[in-house]
Amino acid sequence: MIHKKSITGIILAGGKSSRMGTDKGTLLLNEKTFIQHIIDAMNPLVNHIVIVSDNPNHDDFEIERIEDVIKDAGPLAGLYSGLQQSKTDYNLVVSCDVPLITTKILKQIIENYKEGLDVIQLESNQKTMPLIALYNKTCKQTIKQLLDKGERRVRFAVSQLKTKTIMLDDNLSSALININTKEEFDAITN
Repeated sequence: MIHKKSITGIILAGGKSSRMGTDKGTLLLNEKTFIQHIIDAMNPLVNHIVIVSDNPNHDDFEIERIEDVIKDAGPLAGLYSGLQQSKTDYNLVVSCDVPLITTKILKQIIENYKEGLDVIQLESNQKTMPLIALYNKTCKQTIKQLLDKGERRVRFAVSQLKTKTIMLDDNLSSALININTKEEFDAITN
């Protein structure tokens, strides 16, 4: 397994949260914000954590916050910004809207790394999850080229890289629930 000193945790929290109507990263679940849940899940596995966000309120987490290098270009630009600033070869990337993610699941991603791969991502319920994945820092060149061509789809970018997809056991899939709407939030809090 890759040693934690070689891994940076990157939390993508730069979205507009338009479907939720409020900043998803600061929503409270069990008295902790979504971002804090992700920090807690990542912490045992990484050397350093950064939040990619243009929101100065995210400074309250007292971890390094970096702004998007390319503005208004979605999560692919956030991923690029995080990889560009990273000082490690490996980067554990998690979007801020999966507050139920666990250290155990993230560890599975890291344990599946093999030399020569660019990306290790999860798949659950027949859906790949490129925003819960391990990225090699070298991916940033391909991602930048795609962004320069106007590409914004993370799944398309991942399809251009050497990627391994891990099928997650069905009994763990509830930890990957993506919370984007008030209805989805209500479903996990009730």
